[in-house]
Amino acid sequence: MNDTALREHLQKVLTSHDAHTDWNRGLAGIPAKYRGAKPPGAPYSAWELLEHVRIAQWDILEFCRNPKHVSPKWPSGYWPKTPSPPRAAAWNRSVKDFGNNLMAMAKWIGDPKTDLFTPLPHGTGQTVLREALLLADHNSYHLGQFVLLRRLLGVWPES
Repeated sequence: MNDTALREHLQKVLTSHDAHTDWNRGLAGIPAKYRGAKPPGAPYSAWELLEHVRIAQWDILEFCRNPKHVSPKWPSGYWPKTPSPPRAAAWNRSVKDFGNNLMAMAKWIGDPKTDLFTPLPHGTGQTVLREALLLADHNSYHLGQFVLLRRLLGVWPES
């Protein structure tokens, strides 16, 4: 596989929905009253999952492109303080930031000037390739949780 094909595959795994739904559909149309709800047995609300993936994705992106980046404290820095968004604007901002950072990562790994294979000098052996795969894996895992949560709440579009 050549470098261009690898970059295209990475971009696709981050942004497409070949094997399942995507985040755009997952996030679309959740009524505000369900954003902080936890059905019986669910450990997280939609807000908690959204904020967690947004923060983790931002952290991975910044770790790759900013040698001075400091990650949040684990685990408290990766989760919101409350199960509900403090206001509708917070939900909307989180959705927007999540999408923007996902597109930034996809664009960055698609750039031929981005070295996918050399360990990041400020890391402990991580490469951009490893971080892109980590992001795809993490987002996919939590997207599955998000869909299940919406199904349990009765707010998943079945079409």
